[in-house]
Amino acid sequence: MDIKQYTNDAVELLSKLISTPSVSREEAAAADVLTDFIGKWGMPYRRIGNNVLIQEQLNPAKKTLLLNAHIDTVKPVATWTRDPFIPTIEDDRLYGLGANDCGGGLVSLLQVYRIWRNEMAPEARQYNLVYLASCEEEVSGDKGFRLALPELPEIDVAIVGEPTGMRPAIAEKGLMVIDGIARGKSGHAARNEGVNAIYEALDDLIWLRDYRFKKESPLLGPTKMTVTVLNSGTQHNVVPDECHFVIDVRTNEYYQNEYLFAFLQKHMKKCELKARSFRLSSSHIPVGNPLVQRCIKMGLNPYGSPTLSDQALMPFMSLKLGPGESSRSHSADEFICISEIEKAIATYCELLSA
Repeated sequence: MDIKQYTNDAVELLSKLISTPSVSREEAAAADVLTDFIGKWGMPYRRIGNNVLIQEQLNPAKKTLLLNAHIDTVKPVATWTRDPFIPTIEDDRLYGLGANDCGGGLVSLLQVYRIWRNEMAPEARQYNLVYLASCEEEVSGDKGFRLALPELPEIDVAIVGEPTGMRPAIAEKGLMVIDGIARGKSGHAARNEGVNAIYEALDDLIWLRDYRFKKESPLLGPTKMTVTVLNSGTQHNVVPDECHFVIDVRTNEYYQNEYLFAFLQKHMKKCELKARSFRLSSSHIPVGNPLVQRCIKMGLNPYGSPTLSDQALMPFMSLKLGPGESSRSHSADEFICISEIEKAIATYCELLSA
């Protein structure tokens, strides 16, 4: 097994993907690039929209492991000092939009699948392996992982290649976005008429600011809620009759979104709430899981991740493990180190060899 050659192949593919814009919901061209490389490497695949699935003959007597990462990116921020769509290698760094989030994990896991397929005899394989490159991850879109999920076989556990510095993230915070509204009655501000919707909302907003959930996670910390948007009023002399606000809720593994929403509704005195979705729940894999135990034996220390991924949509156990650092994601002059890709391929292979 020539790790250097597999690393070179990964970097070649990632460079091509960087030069192919793939902002969420616009991933068709990037999926074409990916399937061209997969076909060149002699592997059969299925295209499910802009998701790419590699699933060969499965042994029903063996457990099935999913390797997953996403091909889409966020839009480039304005402070890039270089062209985000021109892959540039400087020393050990490969610069470009999506290089870190999560192109490094995407191409590394694909090489691991190639190695498993090319270098291990079928009779020696202890488990089935499936690879899925999914789209629309950055917007939790309906045509991403959710579209591909019904086409997957029964999965026992998944590795998600988000940038974690190759530390296993065995828990991940969930997300729920809630729209709130307080209603009043319009009137002339000079005559003290009407009912001010902003004042109607105040007590509930203060409660949202001050309340602390009791169950804190050793991995993820507390469940947090933050009012992030507030809109009301039309002009200075009109008492506002509506006050709209948005609550960003980040849940740990102890609170399901549906329960939390009902709890918040119960404590609102004047405001009405509506959740945009309940489906982005917190995820958690037990420390005793064999995959986690294998990570620990290799010196890879588990932690809890505050950032969201397609794990939230997975109805099976999963962990995040990938090259790069979360702090580089969604930032200007994003990069991945080539040495990080090489190390990731070697680490994945060691992890999956037992």
